[in-house]
Amino acid sequence: MSTQDHYVYDEDQCRFVPVTYGKKERYLHTFSIWLISSVVFACVGLAALSKNIGTPAELALLAENRILVSQLETTKTSILTLEDKVQGIAEMDNEMYRSVLGMDPIPDEKRHPGTGGADIYSEFDLYSEDTSEILKWTASRLDNLERRINVQQMSFDEIREFYNNNQERLRHVPAIRPLDGILLSGFGMRIHPVFKYKRMHAGVDFRAEIGTDLFATGDGVVKYASRRGNFGNLLVIDHGFGIETKYAHLSGFADGIRVGSEVKRGDIVAYSGNTGLTNGPHLHYEVHVNGQPVDPLNYLFADVTPEEYLMYQEIARTNPTSMD
Repeated sequence: MSTQDHYVYDEDQCRFVPVTYGKKERYLHTFSIWLISSVVFACVGLAALSKNIGTPAELALLAENRILVSQLETTKTSILTLEDKVQGIAEMDNEMYRSVLGMDPIPDEKRHPGTGGADIYSEFDLYSEDTSEILKWTASRLDNLERRINVQQMSFDEIREFYNNNQERLRHVPAIRPLDGILLSGFGMRIHPVFKYKRMHAGVDFRAEIGTDLFATGDGVVKYASRRGNFGNLLVIDHGFGIETKYAHLSGFADGIRVGSEVKRGDIVAYSGNTGLTNGPHLHYEVHVNGQPVDPLNYLFADVTPEEYLMYQEIARTNPTSMD
């Protein structure tokens, strides 16, 4: 048997003495050293790997965080959409409801109140920089939306109280569309379709086939129902309180409509046409307050949604040409 000598210290003899291992024992000794070394290196490697990659629990947490950040980004888009809708309601409130009812508009500084100090959202500083930024933005916008909605609710409460106290007057105020038609042109300076130069367009134009029913937009008394120059057949309704409405280019008047006739909101009073100086069949509709023309779009508050109102405004803004 092949042998190999090794030495160990003998305390009794106080000296190193030879120890002989057989080949089998030597292989077991070498294997043991290799196994122990492998285990040590494996543990060191796993520790380094887990530090760089993360434990399964940490990996799951990272994945969850990524999902939450994605959801926050989606929430951000929803908040921006809500802000646009609240802004549309606020514009409609000031320009339509409160303006038409003779109520003072709510100033912007009241609709957009300031927030607290710089550290109001410091609780989110515990998170990563990107997450903290998203959380602060979201919280700030939601707080601002809540304040704006509270202001709007207060305004609606004031309008409701005004309505309850002024129902007789409000029945006479023009408040609905004169027909179910598409807006073609708005109020203000427009290019005339025949003369080809800009001039004041004192009303709005709605698309309407000849003979379309036209409605009284508020209670009143017929002041004029006949032909008048470029207006063609013209109907004028006096609503009292200094308010009049005008319907131009008519094909005719409804039965019983003559000077002095009383009409109620929603009554059929005339039919659209193409008389007078026009560029095609349509209704030209005007609202006058104390003898001055005003934007009729602000007098549709009982009949249009905030989205429709904003759509009408956009059409009026982008179409530079009138129909008459």
